[in-house]
Amino acid sequence: MKKNLNKEKTEKVIIFGNGQMANLAHFYLTHDSPYEVAGFCVDKDFLKENSFNNLPVVSFEDVEAIFSPHVFKMFIPISYKNVNKLRAKKYYQAKDKGYELISYLSSKATTWPGLVIGENCFIFENNVIQPFVEIGNNVILWSGNHIGHHSKIKDHCFLASHVVVSGRVTIEPYCFLGVNATIRDNVVIEQSCVIGAGTLILKSTTKNGVYIGPPAKLYSLPSDKLKNI
Repeated sequence: MKKNLNKEKTEKVIIFGNGQMANLAHFYLTHDSPYEVAGFCVDKDFLKENSFNNLPVVSFEDVEAIFSPHVFKMFIPISYKNVNKLRAKKYYQAKDKGYELISYLSSKATTWPGLVIGENCFIFENNVIQPFVEIGNNVILWSGNHIGHHSKIKDHCFLASHVVVSGRVTIEPYCFLGVNATIRDNVVIEQSCVIGAGTLILKSTTKNGVYIGPPAKLYSLPSDKLKNI
């Protein structure tokens, strides 16, 4: 799924939003993808300007009448608001309108053959994604994460920067992992969990759990006495 920086623009896309995330999406798609951004859409209640980045902005309610899903695809780069539920809502609404949703995988990410990525994923630069990883639909991986071998990130998740996901981890839908969170191997992050910045997860979580790491404490044993590491 690597994108060629010089690849000819062959497909047209409408981006949902007209804020910072949409601005970032426009930049990345313009400079590092085969997609040409043709315009933007927002919910009618938020339609205050009719242009953004010198391209038209239309209401999401009317978008298919102006940018037909038979011709245009869509990208929905909404952040983690409401633990990703807002992005999921718009994802399903766009699918109901008949749109195919694209995914963006940075050419500056490190990946291996066989990587599985779903629709409407936004994967930034410097992600290291090891072999046998599966990434579901509507997932955002901000820059600089490590996703370990045989791990699965399911639908509607958001991983902030410098998250370490060790091998054979499963992250269930609607999870948020904050900056510098670390997940031990073979752990399951259950659905709708929030893992705070810098938090270390050593065992599987509970559904809807919020985990905030304590300050580091000096353990009683020296490192040369530890087992299983």
